[in-house]
Amino acid sequence: MDVFSSLMDGFATALTPMNFLYAVIGVLLGTAVGVLPGLGPAMTVALLLPVTYVLEPTSAFIMFAGIYYGGMYGGSTTSILLNTPGESSSVVTAIEGNKMAKAGRAAQALATAAIGSFVAGTIGTALLAVFAPIVVKFAVSLGSPSYFAIMVLALLAVTAVLGSSRLRGFASLGLGLAIGLVGIDSVTGQRRLTFGQPLLADGLDIVVVAVAIFAVGEALWVAAHLRRNPLQVIPVGRPWMGKEDWKRSWKPWLRGTAFGFPFGALPAGGAEIPTFLSYVTEKRLSKHPEEFGHGAIEGVAGPEAANNAAAAGTMTPLLALGLPTNATAAVMLAAFTSYGIQPGPQLFASQGPLVWALIASLFIGNFLLLIINLPLAPLWAKLLQLPRPYLYAGILFFATLGAYSVNLQAFDLVLLLVLGALGFMMRRFGLPVLPLILGVILGPRIEGQLRKTLQLSAGDPAGLWSEPIAVGVYVLIALILLWPFLFKLIRRNRPAAMPAGILAKSGSSEPTDAGGSGSHGSHRADATSGGDGDGDG
Repeated sequence: MDVFSSLMDGFATALTPMNFLYAVIGVLLGTAVGVLPGLGPAMTVALLLPVTYVLEPTSAFIMFAGIYYGGMYGGSTTSILLNTPGESSSVVTAIEGNKMAKAGRAAQALATAAIGSFVAGTIGTALLAVFAPIVVKFAVSLGSPSYFAIMVLALLAVTAVLGSSRLRGFASLGLGLAIGLVGIDSVTGQRRLTFGQPLLADGLDIVVVAVAIFAVGEALWVAAHLRRNPLQVIPVGRPWMGKEDWKRSWKPWLRGTAFGFPFGALPAGGAEIPTFLSYVTEKRLSKHPEEFGHGAIEGVAGPEAANNAAAAGTMTPLLALGLPTNATAAVMLAAFTSYGIQPGPQLFASQGPLVWALIASLFIGNFLLLIINLPLAPLWAKLLQLPRPYLYAGILFFATLGAYSVNLQAFDLVLLLVLGALGFMMRRFGLPVLPLILGVILGPRIEGQLRKTLQLSAGDPAGLWSEPIAVGVYVLIALILLWPFLFKLIRRNRPAAMPAGILAKSGSSEPTDAGGSGSHGSHRADATSGGDGDGDG
């Protein structure tokens, strides 16, 4: 009841005219910058930080929260329409969302993303308000072995199920892990894969890599095939979700929320891992697995819900531990510090009104984003009616702008071109791009957790499975890797029994073969002409 009364006080503060205005400004700015490749919510909060020094802390953080949620919403727009993620957490949405757009279902993809974001954000914010102490306690209890195991699971789970060839998937993952190694080793100070270039010492920014592989690679691929499809115009299709779309979306929304919030609350979590895992889960559970890779609506609904639930979960360690789990949370931590406020266990006691107003503003911002984005879905979808050359010229312009704005260095434009050519070659030879992005994101994190684990165990490899959660995750990893071989063994051991069942069905259709004799007759037939029985079945 204390939580409920505190939350009501927070709503009373957040709904004052001035604070509500800042919430509206925040969600509009966040959506606008989320649409632009590379200009994510972290950069927007950082740019606006000096401007907000004249505001009261409560108003400033309400606007920051609106920018954060708006950026998450806006990132799905370019992922779906232009195959250009604005944030690394929107990478998975581009896989199925852009295929839906090309099939004339852009409005449905944008609608399921908006509604899923609203559902997940609302549930995630409610969980933040009610269960924050429990989630924080669980997150703190996990050690480096568990984090390492979970990240390895994310790598292998995604790589193993994408594409028609595991070899190509792991080749793409290897490229991503290699790109993730670029820079100075934080422990030894050794330069890795920098080729004597000082500007590579800090590594490659994930936004530059994602924009190059997705946007530039896609634009080059389309340009190479324009003669076959000159000035192709993509149909917009029906403007709203149909009954079947709702039926196929609501379960992925809930499952994505279940993935997103816990991972967002983990100190080493973030929104990337749960979006990847949500996509894998929906592909496994879907009644239409053949649609994945061709525009399955579950592949948009689940990851987008996971993305926004993780955004709510990210606020848990930030507020309760003072621990940021992504770039935007890190900038917000800097904002707290600039106001002389220290996030941590004492924050709820010392700055209760501010914290509960911030949490209430997340509910408000989520609702504002739904009523802003849902009616605009058909209008956004009409962008696809632009002729391809004009559309992709705009993509390249915004991709270049986004990549340059990350570090304001011309060298990033060279990287954009080189990695864009890599994205083109990957499409040419059928390599999936998602494992590469996953390798770039998780590679450095996995390396850090592996080092911590081995340091704690004095170099003993047994330290990798020293926690129960790590052991459970390794069992899942073994099942994922061994499943194809087990499946082949099961199919190899079936022939002795399978034709009998098939022939029994064919025998039962004959008038003379009734009752129990049908099964015996089928076994005899199996011994002599099992191949014919299979063919008839």
